[in-house]
Amino acid sequence: MPLRCGIVGLPNVGKSTIFNALTASSVSAENYPFCTVDPNIGVVPLPDPRLEELTRFFNPEKTTPAAIEFVDIAGLVRGASQGEGLGNRFLAQIRQVEVIIHVVRCFDDDNITHVEGSVDPIRDAELIETELLMRDMETTEKRLEKAEKEGKSGGKKAKAHLDFLSLLQSHLNEGRMARTLNCTPEEKTLLRQLHLLTAKSILYVANVDEGEITSSERGERTTALFDFASKNNDLGIRLCGKLEQELVLLHAAEQNDYLQEYNLPEIGLHKLIRAAYSLLDLETFFTGGPVEVRAWNIRKGTPASKAAGEIHSDFEHGFIKAEVYCYQDMLDYSSESALRDAGKIRMEGRNYLVQDGDIIYFRFNV
Repeated sequence: MPLRCGIVGLPNVGKSTIFNALTASSVSAENYPFCTVDPNIGVVPLPDPRLEELTRFFNPEKTTPAAIEFVDIAGLVRGASQGEGLGNRFLAQIRQVEVIIHVVRCFDDDNITHVEGSVDPIRDAELIETELLMRDMETTEKRLEKAEKEGKSGGKKAKAHLDFLSLLQSHLNEGRMARTLNCTPEEKTLLRQLHLLTAKSILYVANVDEGEITSSERGERTTALFDFASKNNDLGIRLCGKLEQELVLLHAAEQNDYLQEYNLPEIGLHKLIRAAYSLLDLETFFTGGPVEVRAWNIRKGTPASKAAGEIHSDFEHGFIKAEVYCYQDMLDYSSESALRDAGKIRMEGRNYLVQDGDIIYFRFNV
């Protein structure tokens, strides 16, 4: 499954413009609230230069990169947690994504209306954060009421669940995000099962103008937004939605000329992907053979059996061994038989922690 990212923000901050740039789409991006009603979805292959070498090595029938799915979600307004605007639909859509990409306007333009009347990135970020928090408080309160009833007749497990929910409720009531709660491994499992909005990592995208994006210095608004993000161990990047949308319409050679003209090292998609990988602690492993070479996204520290499950649940349930070698070793040899003769292919068990760049053949039995 592709990494699923939800693009959120207040109306008229540039969400749909940035979505178009990231996905090479042409969804409507008008100057009025709720231009995006139903979520727009775009799936983008993740650029990875290693796939070219893997294709040369295996000569497969097809090569499949890992993918990232962007969901352009309707603009949020104040009071969304109580159903204002498209709040209920907006919040339900956020539950389905793995990471939130929060677009925040950091530029002035008298021709683009701001729903709050002025440009203030911190106010805007806090507004959405508050709406997410209020919905999570409501969700936790309902779960706590149910757990209290079950705890009266339940055992040790029910009591532990109740204690965790009470701790979580106090944490949220203090205005802190669920993702900042210090949890044991068991509590992390309980937290994931709640599907809370504030448990999701946030990548803040400062949507700046062309003047700032071409400068090595951040503007005051962008700096303030990045400082705000770091308080909860989130990340922030700068993009110019207008410039990125112009870039995506060009051919590769023209894009390079355009980037050089604006003194930019890369297109915004690549910058965003790197930030999302860092935020979610992701890495890539590969599978290869005469039929297909494919890249797979997993979290760092994933054991081999769970990585096998990313391919198919049968691979995880019937896991026997994993034949593993690394990408760098592959570059030095002409074939898998040569790698094997050199002792570069090793057998690993189910608890082996997969490393970025591993090339794996899973042995399983069902």
